[in-house]
Amino acid sequence: MSTSVEQVSRLLALVPYLQAHPDADLAETAAAFGVTPRRLLADLEVLWFVGLPGGLPGDLIDIDMDAVQSHGRIRLTNAEYLSRPMRFTIDEVTSLIVALRAVREVAGGEAGDAVDSALAKLSTVAGAQESRRVEFAVATSEGGVRDRLAAAIADGAAVRLTYDGLTRAETTRPVVEPHRLTVRDGFVYLEAWSRDRSDWRTFRLDRVTAVDDADGGVADHGEPPPFDAGWLEVRAEAALVSITVTDHARWIAEYYPVRSITAARGGWRIELLVADPAWLRALLLRLGPDVLAVDPPTAADSARAAASEALGLYQALPTE
Repeated sequence: MSTSVEQVSRLLALVPYLQAHPDADLAETAAAFGVTPRRLLADLEVLWFVGLPGGLPGDLIDIDMDAVQSHGRIRLTNAEYLSRPMRFTIDEVTSLIVALRAVREVAGGEAGDAVDSALAKLSTVAGAQESRRVEFAVATSEGGVRDRLAAAIADGAAVRLTYDGLTRAETTRPVVEPHRLTVRDGFVYLEAWSRDRSDWRTFRLDRVTAVDDADGGVADHGEPPPFDAGWLEVRAEAALVSITVTDHARWIAEYYPVRSITAARGGWRIELLVADPAWLRALLLRLGPDVLAVDPPTAADSARAAASEALGLYQALPTE
């Protein structure tokens, strides 16, 4: 968004605010709008020349600039035609509904109730047809698990998770100190300090089946590493792996974060960072014959071993 558009939006909200707060303080008003007093003063100098068509003194908004510059007080008159706040457009309402539904996935307790209330009001404004048009879906846990984790975060309490790890095909029960819930790439994650690993870990909520109390509270471990588009790059154990796949497996470049994708003989060469060898093994086994090459070759050793073991067990089955 350009500065001019931001300023226009701010000015449209500023007039009803100043009418509701006569003789407003310059510094307090600037803080309310998230700008500096100098920036707000520049806005007022623009607002001074805004008004009805004609441009005569009686048509323009009147601001006592002497009071602003000398005493830091804002006194606005002759703006009754802008006394009502702006109305949301249907697109703005739709954007807010989507954003609030994302917030609702990580909010619990009073915050969750507030989000539900706001969603109900916005859905009424949007109307039934527009409300149905808005879709937001993430992979998460049942509400009880999410609310329990949100409460633990608010209370600063440690918890024990029952976690179904997909890549290792096992269920673990780590004791963690929950830090926050986040939404990333269509999934809800818990960022927490793992007492078992003595390090920060992320847990997908759709794999958390239970949350139980644990002894002790939450210690100060600083901030967790960034969990953004480049979060893998800051992990020391992440290794660069190149997989050449057929056209049928090109979808992994759209489903997982990758470094690059280039055309190769018979398919596509895809480079990606791998922090968990078990995850790579599961991916390679899933792709099967669509994998043409892996570089470095040793990255595929565990997948080859697992495939050979499965084949041996299959061959050992009794035949009729």
